[in-house]
Amino acid sequence: MESELFMLLRKPQMLSAHRPTAAHISLEAIYHNVHKEIETIDSDTKVFAVVKANAYGYGMLEVAHVCLKAGVQGFCVATLDEALILRNNGIAAPVLVLGIVDARWAALASSLDISLAVGDIEWLKMAEPYLEAEKLKIHLALDTGMGRIGFQSPAEFKNAENYIRLHTKKFDFSGVFTHFATADGLKQTYFDEQCKRWHQFMQVLTLHPKYIHVSNTATSLFHAECNGNMIRLGMGIYGLDPSDGELELPYTLEPALRLTTKLSFVKYLSAGKSISYGATYTAKKDEWIGTLPIGYADGYPRCLQGFHVLIDNQFCEIVGRICMDQFMVRLPHKYDVNTPVVLIGSDGDKKITVQAIAKYAKTAQCEVVTRLGPRVPRIYEESSEFL
Repeated sequence: MESELFMLLRKPQMLSAHRPTAAHISLEAIYHNVHKEIETIDSDTKVFAVVKANAYGYGMLEVAHVCLKAGVQGFCVATLDEALILRNNGIAAPVLVLGIVDARWAALASSLDISLAVGDIEWLKMAEPYLEAEKLKIHLALDTGMGRIGFQSPAEFKNAENYIRLHTKKFDFSGVFTHFATADGLKQTYFDEQCKRWHQFMQVLTLHPKYIHVSNTATSLFHAECNGNMIRLGMGIYGLDPSDGELELPYTLEPALRLTTKLSFVKYLSAGKSISYGATYTAKKDEWIGTLPIGYADGYPRCLQGFHVLIDNQFCEIVGRICMDQFMVRLPHKYDVNTPVVLIGSDGDKKITVQAIAKYAKTAQCEVVTRLGPRVPRIYEESSEFL
């Protein structure tokens, strides 16, 4: 008979299940962040959890269930397929697709009670023939300065409202929204301009939808007076500060991600020898080098040469170019293979944050976490409080 181990090796349960690299997701931290937001806002304001892009890389279904326990009333996603994942896994709460969906899928969305964003009257005209049974719930998007999707003038917006009024058997005008481009910054001039344009749009509105929402995480945290009656809570769920520490938070955000691995190889490198592609690092003296089993194919940015990881409560510099599946670090002395390594998170009294990685890589925190690929197993950590 085949041994249990042999069967496991033949049918691994996840990509790279036999590699020590893993992303540890704290469901307790996610619960805390969502619950604190709900405690802070007005009691009549709804919170929709943004779980697009596999919940920013943290795992859509696992995050969605914790968010429901914490008190959210609905979800926002980027694509219809993401909404279908929620519905196909038994999540019945309201779901809003924030991106534009092909009008031919309007009936599919309406049949599953999925709300769609609409950015121009032509979309309504294209979707109308597809709708026969259930009404389609729609949220009209207003472009107040983000320049992405949405009606660009109050006149266009008013025409769409009039069209909806004539087709109330097909469309349920459930919401109206915009998105602020600079809510996370110190300068408020552009934010104020967008607020002004938002009010100009709203002045022509006759119908009053159920949801009026302008607040992403940053707007809710730093401009709570603009919240409307619904908040799209995104990166705050995961403990990421959208202002990168520039603005004062109304409550503490707890990071929900810890990325770890172990040393897979340790070698003694003589002075004058080089490391990795391009030989961009050459040892100036004899030193110990450790190899880590994670690379840019896993979402660890290739540009992090010169950054650091944590080993035994010590910062260890990344030397040489990061490879597709591995990279190397300079060790203070010899360590055994399988010594734990922290790439994101705390080790003793030291820590590496997503914010620090994003700053070094000259990118956004959201890009860092959403890059983490499927080869990195997600390990969910929870306490009895959530059971």
